[in-house]
Amino acid sequence: MTENKKNYINVDPLAETYRESIVDAPDVRASIQKHRTALLCIDMQYLDAVRGFGVFSADNQSGLAAEAQEYYFERLENTVLPNVRRLQDCFREKSLEVVHTRIQSLTQDGRDRGPGHKRLKLHVAPGSKEAEFVEQVAPVGDEIVINKTASGVFNSTNMEYVLRNLEITGLIIVGVYSNECVSTAIRDACDLGFHVTLISDGCATVTAELQNATITTMKDRYARVMTTDEAIAELGQLITSE
Repeated sequence: MTENKKNYINVDPLAETYRESIVDAPDVRASIQKHRTALLCIDMQYLDAVRGFGVFSADNQSGLAAEAQEYYFERLENTVLPNVRRLQDCFREKSLEVVHTRIQSLTQDGRDRGPGHKRLKLHVAPGSKEAEFVEQVAPVGDEIVINKTASGVFNSTNMEYVLRNLEITGLIIVGVYSNECVSTAIRDACDLGFHVTLISDGCATVTAELQNATITTMKDRYARVMTTDEAIAELGQLITSE
């Protein structure tokens, strides 16, 4: 392979086009100024975000190595949960919508689950401990909760319908797992025309490789990528008083 061909492989010919429409579009910030951007918190529940419960319980056959679990929970407990709470507090202070998703079946036996969850034997019954939200980032008041039984909240629930009714045009997304439910929501939201921002230190998955790959794939192609500090600063700049 010639040197020119090698160089071309590392060039993204659409990078500037995507940047103009995803990152630099005036409508992204206008959505915030008009109170039409919501914080979407994905699956922050006992099923997958608390040590010793759900997929991390002693009798669960997840096959996930102890090192991967420790990496995940160290990031979740020390970085992600505190940052999600900071963002929630900021959105609430500025009267912006905070929306929550969780994995939960409609039925006690889970017969309504999506085929993927049935194959994985993933079932969270209504009223179960695994269906409860992590207290630190749980819904407050009458914040909207969307229950789902598939990875993608948009293709398995009435999420789009609800957001359109709220006149939401932008989403800032946090949650778990970065490479599964979070990235699926980002792709679907982008395809549906929402302005999407992923909070890089507000999401987690089970390995650093998967986390970094998700950020790289989503960045400037399906979503803006910002840190919690950057997002809070932008909210403070664009929404100056309530």
